[in-house]
Amino acid sequence: MADPELAALRAARLSQLQQSAPSGGAQGAGSGEDAEKRRAEEQMRRDLLATALEPAARERLSRIALVSPARSTQIESILLRMAQTGQLRGRVSEQQLIDLLEQAEEAQLKTSAKGAIKFQRRVDLDDDDDFDL
Repeated sequence: MADPELAALRAARLSQLQQSAPSGGAQGAGSGEDAEKRRAEEQMRRDLLATALEPAARERLSRIALVSPARSTQIESILLRMAQTGQLRGRVSEQQLIDLLEQAEEAQLKTSAKGAIKFQRRVDLDDDDDFDL
């Protein structure tokens, strides 16, 4: 692990998950606990992204989230997975984020091109010359 802050965040998240796992018996307060859990996970996600991205890259990702929330979530998931597996060496710059966006776009275009349906219409041989009067 290259970043000590990232290691601390991972350890905190692991301990949080271990504490919340045994408490599955109470159903009455489950919705409040679920909301709290989701809020904590979202906060953890933001903290990890804050440590993994440079300020310019974070700003670009937030602007992308305004325009396309699904794309932003996809890129955030990719970045978090890369950070958790140790594929990130240092902080991600804005140019590296742009490269990642381009790669995701190319991958999406490849998958959408495969599923495209092409219609072939039959061409009727309709000649007006058949009616010689």
